[in-house]
Formats: sequence, structure tokens, C-alpha cells
Amino acid sequence: MTRLPPRPLAASAPSRLNRRHLLAWAAGGAAAAALPLRAEVTDLNDAINKAGRQRMLSQRLSKAWLALGQQIEATRAEKVLAESMASFDRQLFELKAFAAQPAVRATYGQLEAAWSDYKGVLVGTKPSTAAAQRLLQLDAQVLALAQQGTAQLEQQAGKPGSALVNLAGRQRMLSQRMAKFHLALAWRLPGTDAPAQIEAARAEFIAGLDRLAAASQTTALIHDQLALARQQWVFFDRAIGRSSTPAFGDAQNVFVASENILQVMDQVTTLYARLPG
Repeated sequence: MTRLPPRPLAASAPSRLNRRHLLAWAAGGAAAAALPLRAEVTDLNDAINKAGRQRMLSQRLSKAWLALGQQIEATRAEKVLAESMASFDRQLFELKAFAAQPAVRATYGQLEAAWSDYKGVLVGTKPSTAAAQRLLQLDAQVLALAQQGTAQLEQQAGKPGSALVNLAGRQRMLSQRMAKFHLALAWRLPGTDAPAQIEAARAEFIAGLDRLAAASQTTALIHDQLALARQQWVFFDRAIGRSSTPAFGDAQNVFVASENILQVMDQVTTLYARLPG
């Protein structure tokens, strides 16, 4: 398949993007500061859901940033970037307030520092191939700490149902991770090992769907949502393809499909989090 070159950023884009990103960052910080001085997290399953969502946001933010750099779904990508930053800020505040165990509090202290570095690049750096390597290094650090916090909260809960909340939530992250690396391929970023990363996430995602479907706690309603997720997966997997040099249209399809499957898997995760016991 012939690869079309990415659309260049307009000459005025750097100042426009940075200004908008700064406003989004300020809005997110103001929203976090305005939250009441108590945890909004209702219980451990809710905490695991939100902690797992932080994993997903680490990858979704990079996906949106890479899309902006290539002018792929640029309007939607800018909205995703701003909303995801605000969500990360809000949930980090909530999880820090909820964390009771010293080890969990320490993890979220480390995550706050890593997030500050990552957000600084998201806000203050024009999307470019030169800056992408640093961005991907930082999103990996945020992802690792968000995963650590989620695992700690699942261990604290110690229930099979909580493990399913974690597993379903991880599917959200995998969808965004595959899309992110696909966009890295589209931009021909060096040193990302993107094809191997996509295949690893793809295999884990398929296995995760099977594990969720086989779980005894999975209700009829959740089975219906998982069936919808499998339908969305067909489109997403087709969009990802196996090409090492995706065309511009392929990357557009991946961006849209990744948002669609994310919406379904977020609903699945919330349903698991609300199960009794």
C-alpha cells in the first residue's frame, strides 16, 4: 500500500497549539484544585477502575499528541488531549486522597512527579518527530507507575471481582497503546519497535476478551457489551493491519476505531466495578 505523506502543520500551529494546551492544562489544574478535600472514590472497585483508567490515559494522550503532529483527526485529537489531561489530573487527586496504605500513597506520589514531567511535554512542546522520543519515554514511566498503583489496589481488595475490574480496565489501555504505536509507525518514528509492541498488545487484548467472557462473574449484560467490543475489535484490528508503513487514511481509521472500542471497554469496566461482593 502506498503511504501518503502526513499533512504538515500550518505555520501558525505551534503558537496556537501551545496556547490551547496551556489553557487546557490550567483548566485541568483549576478543576483539581476546586475538588472537595475528600476522596471522590467510592470503594476499592471504583479505585481500581480509576487507577486503571490512568494507565489508559497515559497512552491515549500520546496517541492524541502524535495525531496532532500529523494533522490526523486534528480537531478531535486536540479535544481528546485536553479532556484526557483534565481527567488525569482529577483522578490523580481522587486516588491520592483515597490511598490509605503507605505503599499506595508512595506510588501515587511518584506518579504525580512523573505526570508533571509528561504533562510538561504534552503542553509545552510542539508535536514533532524530534520531541516524540522524549514523550514516549515519559508516557512509559507514567504507565508503569499507574500499573503499579492499580495492582496494589487490586491486591488490597483481594477479591476475584476486583481482578476482573483490573483486567477489563487494562483492555482500555491496550486499545490506546496499539493506536499510539500505529501512529508512531505512520510518522516513521525511529527506535519505537512499534510492530512488535502492536502485536504484543494485540495478543493480550484478544486473550483478555476471552478471559472476561469465560469468567463466572460475567453477567448477561456484560456479555452483551463484550459482544459489542468484539464487533468493534473487528474494525479496529482491520484498521491496524500488518503494514509497517501505514497510509494517512489508515491512521485516521485507527484513531477513530480506537476511540470507539475504548468507549465500549470503559462501559464494560464500569459494569464489573459495580458488581456486588
